[in-house]
Amino acid sequence: MNVSDAFIQGAYAALALAQEHQVTHAILKANSPSCGSDLIYDGTFTGHKIQGEGVTAALFRKQGIVVLTEHEFLQALKLTKR
Repeated sequence: MNVSDAFIQGAYAALALAQEHQVTHAILKANSPSCGSDLIYDGTFTGHKIQGEGVTAALFRKQGIVVLTEHEFLQALKLTKR
């Protein structure tokens, strides 16, 4: 089943909300086919990951929103607490 259209619609809905609230940075879920920013699941539901960006992550970056994974955010938070 191809759910690409749903992912695209969701990405644009998220972007509209982000722009409405003047979001400059977003923490998105690593590996998600929508939100992943480096590796994403390949859609086979086998746990296999491929290099790439999810639809929402790519759209946010294209619009100038800084995208971080939850892991990158926590690492940055640790560095600021030193």
